[in-house]
Amino acid sequence: MTIFKRINGFWLSMVLAIVFFIVVQLLISRGILNSFYINTLFYMAINIILAVSLHLIIGITGQFSIGHAGFLAVGAYASAVMTMKLQMPFSLALLAGGVTAAVAGLLIGIPTLRLKGDYLAIATLGFGEIVRIILLNVDYVGGASGMTVTHLTTWPWVFACMLIAIIVIANFTNSTHGRACISIREDEIAADSMGINTTYYKVTAFVIGSFFAGIAGGLYAHNFYIIQPTNFGFLKSFDILIFVVLGGLGSMSGAVIAAILLTVVSTFLQEYPETRMIIYSIVLILVMLYRPKGLLGTQELTSFFRLRKAVEGGKQNDNKHTVA
Repeated sequence: MTIFKRINGFWLSMVLAIVFFIVVQLLISRGILNSFYINTLFYMAINIILAVSLHLIIGITGQFSIGHAGFLAVGAYASAVMTMKLQMPFSLALLAGGVTAAVAGLLIGIPTLRLKGDYLAIATLGFGEIVRIILLNVDYVGGASGMTVTHLTTWPWVFACMLIAIIVIANFTNSTHGRACISIREDEIAADSMGINTTYYKVTAFVIGSFFAGIAGGLYAHNFYIIQPTNFGFLKSFDILIFVVLGGLGSMSGAVIAAILLTVVSTFLQEYPETRMIIYSIVLILVMLYRPKGLLGTQELTSFFRLRKAVEGGKQNDNKHTVA
């Protein structure tokens, strides 16, 4: 027991993640998982990247953005141009997609993040629609008919990107920069009065979230063979927003769990589109009625384990005092 107590929680999580990766890779390489389940895993990991990236913007910094599909589209098309037009390797294409989306986030974030609430939501929604309309009218990337993309997304790539996104955003949240972002979420006026550069931290969170959305776009583009501007409409932004709200604003664990659950529900009910949307809507209504703060609220899974250990430790101390 003492050995397990010495193991850091981070490294234990890393070991479990690596074990999960190896198991899935063996199942894929031996043909045990068919293409349907493999594609579901890929889509699930991409949705997790999108969920945690938007979690940083909305859940941690408190900026209500509903244009995340725009950054997904920028990353998807930028990476597709790199591989299909410029014949660049997939690794550089993914990086280019993330950097391009981050630059777009910087250009949009500087003027719009001075806005708050509904005004910011409208501005980011407008950005997403501008990106979609531009892509519809650019023949270089196929216009409305879309752009054909080679399938290059693999399980090692998608898992590595997902793991890096979770680690980076988790470490950023627990750093002094993340604490500053949380203070902005709680009370921006008070944070500003304490000397925190609110615009700087809001833009920083926006750029980091945009970068990982661009990475997700690159994985998305090279997994579905063809990308079209219609895939990145405002409904896609709302889908990503639902992951964060359903999981709990401020909880990365909740965003990941919500992304997994809704991806599974959406995938296995594809043959029944009407039923799928009804069930989807009923689940959201029930959660908002009985868990308005989301599945985990602002808590992480690790906090529940710590609470359980604290309760067990308190019971043991009470028993010792009773025996004494």
